Amino acid sequence: MQHPRFTRRALLAPLALYTILGFAGVPAMAQNATAVAAKDGISAQAAAQRDFAQFAAYQMRTRPGIAPADFPLDINDMQDLKDAVISYGFPVHTVEAKDIVAGRTDLQAMAKPTGEWRFIVSVRGKPVGLASVEQVNGRYETVAYGGAILAKDVEALTSHHGNAARSNLRFIRIYQARADFLEVSGGSHPRYAPLHSARESLLLQARAMKSGQGDTSLMEASEVLQPLRAAVKANLDAFH
Repeated sequence: MQHPRFTRRALLAPLALYTILGFAGVPAMAQNATAVAAKDGISAQAAAQRDFAQFAAYQMRTRPGIAPADFPLDINDMQDLKDAVISYGFPVHTVEAKDIVAGRTDLQAMAKPTGEWRFIVSVRGKPVGLASVEQVNGRYETVAYGGAILAKDVEALTSHHGNAARSNLRFIRIYQARADFLEVSGGSHPRYAPLHSARESLLLQARAMKSGQGDTSLMEASEVLQPLRAAVKANLDAFH
């Protein structure tokens, strides 16, 4: 089940090789920016590993036994944390609401990095949640744990659509529509795999079932943007 996020303010929260997804479709002129992003990714992953070691040790020491119902990671026993590791990570990209409602159609070009990272937390090879890492006063720190459903969804779609290095994928979150996607590059143009939140909030799951497609199906940018635009407009109107 989906567990609530635990933030660093709420409790003490806080692999050898750096592996990320998120640098798909980078033009030659952006190689320097890619190098900077890779360096940031190494720093973010080091922070995730450091903070998770502290988090796991603290939780096992202070909350032994069966994991409480509100624990942010999908584990049964707190001792499972002994086998938990920070796995691969990915930068979070987003698209500004104004670009979506303005009718722009190049979703790949509109998606920009937010500076936030998510890292899969795994226990014996199975995803149990995410570590959210951001810069705080110029230093990467883990600010929350949670998102077990998203972690499992990302893992499944990454295994299905990603190449060996996951370099053909980008994670895109549309905050105003409460929708997440994986952008899959390859062929003549990128296509998009809606994650759980997008399938729910944009009713894409019902569409996929109606058309006979499963949750791993890919969509064209135009198919994604139409329901996104409607959702963003509705949410913006609700606040005005």
